[in-house]
Amino acid sequence: MKNNNNTIECSASSPNGKFLNLSETRVIKKGASYADLLLAYFRNSKNSKPSGILPTMKSNLKELNSDAPIIIWFGHSSYLIHYKGFNILVDPVLNGCASPIPGLVKAYRGTDIYKFSDLPTIDALVITHNHYDHLDKRSIRKLRKKIRTYYVPLGVGKSVKNCHVNNLRISEMDWWDTEILAPDIKLISTPARHMSGRGLVQNKSLWSSYVLLLGKYKIFIGGDSGYDTHFKNIGDKFGSFDIAILECGQYNENWPNIHMMPEETAQAAIDLNAKVLLPVHWGKFSLAHHSWNEPIIRLLQKNKQLNLEITTPLIGQLVIVGRAYPNQKWWE
Repeated sequence: MKNNNNTIECSASSPNGKFLNLSETRVIKKGASYADLLLAYFRNSKNSKPSGILPTMKSNLKELNSDAPIIIWFGHSSYLIHYKGFNILVDPVLNGCASPIPGLVKAYRGTDIYKFSDLPTIDALVITHNHYDHLDKRSIRKLRKKIRTYYVPLGVGKSVKNCHVNNLRISEMDWWDTEILAPDIKLISTPARHMSGRGLVQNKSLWSSYVLLLGKYKIFIGGDSGYDTHFKNIGDKFGSFDIAILECGQYNENWPNIHMMPEETAQAAIDLNAKVLLPVHWGKFSLAHHSWNEPIIRLLQKNKQLNLEITTPLIGQLVIVGRAYPNQKWWE
């Protein structure tokens, strides 16, 4: 890996060769079992998937040109951030499923409107952690000729390298590391409360959120995280964020520490001092036992008490920071 003196052994997050959260974190709550989780997964709610084709909006991503950041959501936790000709791609899963087994966790109908050929040159690919719905090796292989550099948490570089990517293009980051992506663009790795794992190997790589500084703009890239004090700590450290992109979906009462309930997503945005909240981690894949549109419904219900500004774009619709925040209820 390039430009990185960190090792897993030296990381404060990995005292015994496995990474830990800042707070003690049980993956599943006391009294629950993995058998319970498996049964719940195969006993999905009646409305676990949309009944029809979801409405979307397709833009020409190769012609973007803006001095304000533009965010284009691809569904779930994949999105493109454009700023002054610089393109940052986060957690791309563009192969139609979120599983190592093709076709096992299929994307909802209509959500795969963007093909690999639609994407522009990617100056920085950012990965938050190595779960299959965030790090899709098939997508990375397809995109590798378009991608200039890769920024990943400690231990994740190996997965990217295995996609036939040169070591010198990969930067691994520990929490609080900073990388300068361009003269006025910085990426800071920040804590999250989650876990990692592919197959039977658990917590041998780190999971992260990120602070992205684009000139005068500040964007929070949440990745996956349970609710905890790190949101307020990050908000206190960096001041207000122009927009926070936070997970809102694929939660379950049996794993309350590693994913947020929609109401906690709203509180996390408040803790971060976010001017606008963009909820993601929903709208494309069903990975938990709740209705496909329950996350956004619960979030907006909670927001009646809070009055946050929440943007709810269609997949593919442009969010322009400080200028355009789509908010139609397209899931109804």
